[in-house]
Amino acid sequence: MKVILTEKITKLGNIGDAVEVKTGYARNYLLPNNKAMRYTRENVALFEAKKAEIIARHENAKKKAESMVDAVKNAKLHMIRQAGDTGQLYGSVSSRDIARMLKEIANVSIESAQVLLGAPIKSVGAFDTKIALHPDVVVDVKVYVAQSQDEIDALVAGKTLTFGTKKVEEEPSETSEESAEKPAEDKSETTEENAKDAK
Repeated sequence: MKVILTEKITKLGNIGDAVEVKTGYARNYLLPNNKAMRYTRENVALFEAKKAEIIARHENAKKKAESMVDAVKNAKLHMIRQAGDTGQLYGSVSSRDIARMLKEIANVSIESAQVLLGAPIKSVGAFDTKIALHPDVVVDVKVYVAQSQDEIDALVAGKTLTFGTKKVEEEPSETSEESAEKPAEDKSETTEENAKDAK
């Protein structure tokens, strides 16, 4: 389907560009959200008549987005989630979760599509992503995901979290070695004392 963009769309075009898009994308996203209009002779004339107004609206939206940059940069995107022994999450952290957290902690309302996360986060760690407050205003953010606030603090400090059964296995084996050594020492002492008594 051919449409005229009434907003700048990343990787698609600028205001006023006539572009070919998939019909579903146009009907489900661009047209209902007033980001584009069907390409017809009437709409081309309508766009030209309203072009100055559309561009002014775009600039206002850009200024509004720029005013939210600091709030987004300073937002502590710390997600506490349950995970297994290997650091794999039970579930995942999606762009919707990040958008919801921004609303809660920074009072910044965005759509999940504005969180340029790519694939959902499925493990514990620190992740770089971007928030597109506007096509011309994209903010780099870091999302921290861990099982506790202590782990989050460690990640923020740049430390690496270790997972797996290695640590768990080492502790019992050391204890069993110590317990095995202690009785042996005790027995030898007892044997020596018995020998002295016998003399």
